[in-house]
Amino acid sequence: MARAYIGLGSNLAEPQRQLRSALDAIAALEETRLLRCSSFYRSAPVGPAGQPDYINAVAELETALAPLHLLDRLQAVEAAHGRERHVRWGARTLDLDILLLDAQRIDTPRLQVPHPRMTERNFVLVPLAELEPDLQLPSGESIQALLRQCPENRLEKI
Repeated sequence: MARAYIGLGSNLAEPQRQLRSALDAIAALEETRLLRCSSFYRSAPVGPAGQPDYINAVAELETALAPLHLLDRLQAVEAAHGRERHVRWGARTLDLDILLLDAQRIDTPRLQVPHPRMTERNFVLVPLAELEPDLQLPSGESIQALLRQCPENRLEKI
């Protein structure tokens, strides 16, 4: 079983409800066990102007699914929650990102792990650090050092 950290985000259609429902769907995935989830956080949107605030969290899970199979299952959960991919970084009902998968480094056209922009996003690093305050990324960087270097973005624990 691999340990995975999944970033969750939503800013449409009752975002907190979307995240809770997504967590239920992740917990029901075959060969996967949801271990825990961070608190929910409200954050300013990244991307096109005029979007509502996001609700974000990070979930920790164990999975026997291969990385691309896990990605397929998470994208199916997004689709079941009405996710549409029209505008990059646009408003969405649900966004599920594989942030980390053990100490693996994956670089394919469909999947990059560690997530390539996670170190720039406090709405990812803060909930991840809530779950694992002593976490080390595959690069050897500590979550605490990344938090100190991370650009500020309005973030509020709910």
